Amino acid sequence: MGLVDGPGIRSVIFLQGCRLRCRYCHNPDTWDPNGGSLCTAEVLMQKLKRFKPYYGSKGGVTFSGGEPLLQSGFLLELLKLCRSEGISACLDTAGCGAGNYEEILKYTDLVIFDVKHFTAKGYERVTGQSPDEAAVFLDAVQKSGTPMWIRHVAVPGLTDGDSHFEGLRQFLKTLRGVERVELLPYHVLGVPKYRELGIPYPLEDVPPMKPEITAQWQQLMNRGCCPARQNNKWRIHYACQ
Repeated sequence: MGLVDGPGIRSVIFLQGCRLRCRYCHNPDTWDPNGGSLCTAEVLMQKLKRFKPYYGSKGGVTFSGGEPLLQSGFLLELLKLCRSEGISACLDTAGCGAGNYEEILKYTDLVIFDVKHFTAKGYERVTGQSPDEAAVFLDAVQKSGTPMWIRHVAVPGLTDGDSHFEGLRQFLKTLRGVERVELLPYHVLGVPKYRELGIPYPLEDVPPMKPEITAQWQQLMNRGCCPARQNNKWRIHYACQ
């Protein structure tokens, strides 16, 4: 059950596999595409249908990971089943999948897009990868008109500071369909997983970000924007959560 991964009460499905190696990742156990457990779309949907009474008018299912777009065939099958069952489907993603985005977005009600960084150099510093694939997915979202929530992790010395967040704000103003922007304070809850897996933790000496500091930058993100929808076009809304 999730209360923060999309609107309302939601079931959150974590799919295995991720090509990114974000320096602050707290789920290294999801990197391996051969990890986790096997399941068919039909069996999983039978479980989800049992929770429909909890979803109400706002809740539903959120597909997360790892990177759910790497299992595009399985994901598409599940999205279609959600649509046929009248279950709202949200995609929590960094946009680094295996294509077929246009078809996937036809059955996606909301995209929670994880912006790693707004420059190519910064993106590579955070993830170890090129931002090209994420840009392809983001372009597909823009063309589809699917609503978006934006998330960005504030890490001391890596993705923080007034100039950084002003640059992020300017980048987000170029996007359509953004309903909410959430700044997430960096935490160290995933460090024990690295030790258990025998993986060196990249940010060993970086302290957690204080939530009250992140809240101050959240106010910066709110400046100059207001929520409105006119003629099926969304104005950008930065919601302080």
